[in-house]
This record gives sequence, structure tokens and C-alpha cells, in this order.
Amino acid sequence: MNYQETLDQLRKLKLNGMANAYEAAIKLPVHDQLSTELLIGRLVEAEVQHRINQKTNLYLTQSRLRYNAVLEHVHCGQARNLTSDQLMILAEGRFIERAENILITGATGCGKSYLACALGKHACTLGYRVLYFGMNRFLEQVTQTKLDGTFIKLLNRIERTQVLIFDDFGIAPLDAITRLALLQILEDRYGKKPTIITSQLPVVKWFDFIGEPTIADAIMDRLAGNAHRIDLKGESLRKTKQEKKD
Repeated sequence: MNYQETLDQLRKLKLNGMANAYEAAIKLPVHDQLSTELLIGRLVEAEVQHRINQKTNLYLTQSRLRYNAVLEHVHCGQARNLTSDQLMILAEGRFIERAENILITGATGCGKSYLACALGKHACTLGYRVLYFGMNRFLEQVTQTKLDGTFIKLLNRIERTQVLIFDDFGIAPLDAITRLALLQILEDRYGKKPTIITSQLPVVKWFDFIGEPTIADAIMDRLAGNAHRIDLKGESLRKTKQEKKD
């Protein structure tokens, strides 16, 4: 079997990472050609990395993150009430393994959503499924799926998700249906998978916002009992960016 036939067979078997590495290796000058042992190792390594990249890209697409955010661009400092050490600890991903929630609060424009999306994107690169919901859209989906009979399908989709993000909690009011839906989701995830929530409201006001004392107590117990709390400070980042443009 010649070079082109081998390459065609690799692509036919959908070993595209291996095929790309093999094609690159063959094009090397004679004096730079790899030994058989090194070549096989390089091909296997390339295929593994290719599959990791494919899975990451799939998870990123499925996550529907609001921002293409990266942790390296998250501003840290005393004025922000967020240290680089805190961010590094979260970047390790242990909060996912330990099913520890992350509650991010702060004023409008301070970067809550960006931080949540950056954590979500990083989780995808670590090999975890992530799903993002703006709370308005989530409440709409709950109402719609309750009407068309696909609510269980929505719950199953969320249950398969290892990192769940609820953005802008506390803006849209909760009714009886959405309170129970939120409680059911958090109950299913409690102690198993983490949830990241952003809100303009401080955590101490969430109980009153939820409204129904018994359900509010159950929701807060599952949310805040084992959570990292980040209260972002500082001026609006949106305002700062606009002033720089002007």
C-alpha cells in the first residue's frame, strides 16, 4: 500500500487526526523523517488530540453560551472583589467534581455573565457538558414545554448536563409553575452536578424574590448550602468600554 492509499484508508476510517499527522510526517525532508516507533506515537497522539478538540467544539456549540468568553480576559483585583487565586481555583474544575454551585452577584454590567460564560467555556475544554440559559428564556421554555408536553424532555436534557448556567436570576418573576420546575431541577442536581447562577440581587434577597416560603427555603437550601459566592464590585465594564471608544 502506497502513501496515498494509506492516507485514503485513514480518512475512510474517519481517523482524520491521524491522517493529518501522517500527511505532515510524509512531507518532511528525508533527514527529518521519524522512526517507525516515533511515527506511530505521533499519529496516535494526533488522533487523540483531534477527538478531544472535536468533543470540545461539539460541547461549545451545544452549550449556547451567551459570550465567547475566556478566563484569561476576566478582570481580577481588589476593586473587583475577585482575586486571581480564586479564579485559578475555579479553573481547576474541582467545583464540578464536588458538585459545588457558584453564585455570582453584582451590579449591571460588572461582568457577571462574562465570568459565568468563561467558566462554562473552560468546563467544555475540560470535557464537561455545559448548558446556558438566560432566565427569561428559561422561564419561557418551562411554560411552553408544560403546554406542549415536552417538559420531561427538557428535564432530561438538563439532567445530562454537567454544568448548568442560569444567567440574570431575579429579573423575571417566578410563578407557581416555574418555582416548582426550578426546585425539581435543583433537586435532581443536588450533590451531583453544579449550577452557576448570576444575579443583580444579593443572595440574601433571593428568598424573598422566590416568593413562596416553603419552596424558597427548599431552593435556597439546594443552592447556597455548598456554593462558592462571588460578589463582583467596581464600575460597569460596558460603560468603561464605551468611554474608551468615545
